[in-house]
Amino acid sequence: MNYTEYSTISCTVDEGVGIVTLERTAVHNAFNEDMQLELSDVWRTLRQDPEVRAVVLTGSGTEAFCVGIDRSDIPVTEESYSFDPLTYEDPGKLIGPRSQGMWKPVIAAVNGMACGGAFYLLGESDIILAADNATFFDPHVTYSMAAVFEPALLLSRMPFGDLMRMTLTGADERISAARAREFGLVSEVFASEELMPEAVALARIVADKAPAAVQASLRSLWAARQMSSQQFAEVGNVFLNLATSQQALAEGQTQFRTGTRRPPRIR
Repeated sequence: MNYTEYSTISCTVDEGVGIVTLERTAVHNAFNEDMQLELSDVWRTLRQDPEVRAVVLTGSGTEAFCVGIDRSDIPVTEESYSFDPLTYEDPGKLIGPRSQGMWKPVIAAVNGMACGGAFYLLGESDIILAADNATFFDPHVTYSMAAVFEPALLLSRMPFGDLMRMTLTGADERISAARAREFGLVSEVFASEELMPEAVALARIVADKAPAAVQASLRSLWAARQMSSQQFAEVGNVFLNLATSQQALAEGQTQFRTGTRRPPRIR
């Protein structure tokens, strides 16, 4: 697979792990139209790459993971706008892995600011790790814009009161990495220089597992949080059957009986 032709992102693959990096440091990794298209392409390419079994997503530099849409691309004068709600194209709909059908595990490594449109990425990631300098906020209302899709993506990952407060306070408050860890948005917090090594190490642990079992488990959990228990009871059997075979069960039993067991890391 060719991951070298991007101008706003980079992607490398090593030992089953893809590393996707937002590469617009000068504008805090804000996404423009080029980045939207390139993220859409990289998720679809990673989806089809048999070598890739887990992905780390991060932003270049230490000041920002991503600050959403590049506002320098937005017209300044009122006369420049023509908004038709019946044909509106959401600029964030291309950039998330799930919206592009990429159901391999994604670990987001957040360094610095993550705000606004960054939640299209974080809301569709499976695990979020953060540097101790990471902050989370949603500036929409500060700039007379409604915060709609972005906070909705975090609705199942944050307590409602904290999400509402972040949405309504705009750019005047930021949630620290430590606070985000307390209520579960972030899984773990590291010193800035430790973030990427830890994220890649975690991705390699995930990538070491049977791909079919991992992807079926991942899709099951995403489906379960959007369905009633009765609906999921029906769908769960589908995922279970898709990932289960006599060969897989035999390999798992052999691993249980004779495989090398690494000492687990207690976090």
